[in-house]
Amino acid sequence: MIARMRTRSSKTLAPLAPAALDSIDLAILAVLQADGRLPNSELAERVHLSPSACHRRVARLEAEGVIRGYAALLEPKAAGRRSTVFVEIKLSGQTTELLDAFETAVARIPDVMECHLMAGSADYLLKILARDPEDFARIHREALAQLPGVAQMQSSFSLKVVRSTTAIPLD
Repeated sequence: MIARMRTRSSKTLAPLAPAALDSIDLAILAVLQADGRLPNSELAERVHLSPSACHRRVARLEAEGVIRGYAALLEPKAAGRRSTVFVEIKLSGQTTELLDAFETAVARIPDVMECHLMAGSADYLLKILARDPEDFARIHREALAQLPGVAQMQSSFSLKVVRSTTAIPLD
């Protein structure tokens, strides 16, 4: 495994209500989104708090699920993943059993970086990182073609990343 991330499991916890965040919480979150490895003492200095007060706030934001985890963000090309492919999937039905089976199966595919249940023409949108087009052909043959209930699949290769961020806008 290249990176580890501590995260809340969406299957085990109830959805979070929107948190009541004050200006100091927002400042902490903005700084941590830019640099999650910042020592508490420096974070506290940047948001004008004592280190102990800052630590308590970060711990609360973690406990409430506002901060869901920490991770190292890797450059896909440096990790040998040069091709980003978006795959639109239409299922043959919409039963709870079929949706659950599909989601369970897709969660087991390590090359799938994101899977979104969609409104619109596709039922799901997958973001896949592959080494190259030949590797995507392997992923398609060995994993995607085996997914339950798939009626139609359309793949699109990304030619260039115009914008990519992990920072959520804080207003």
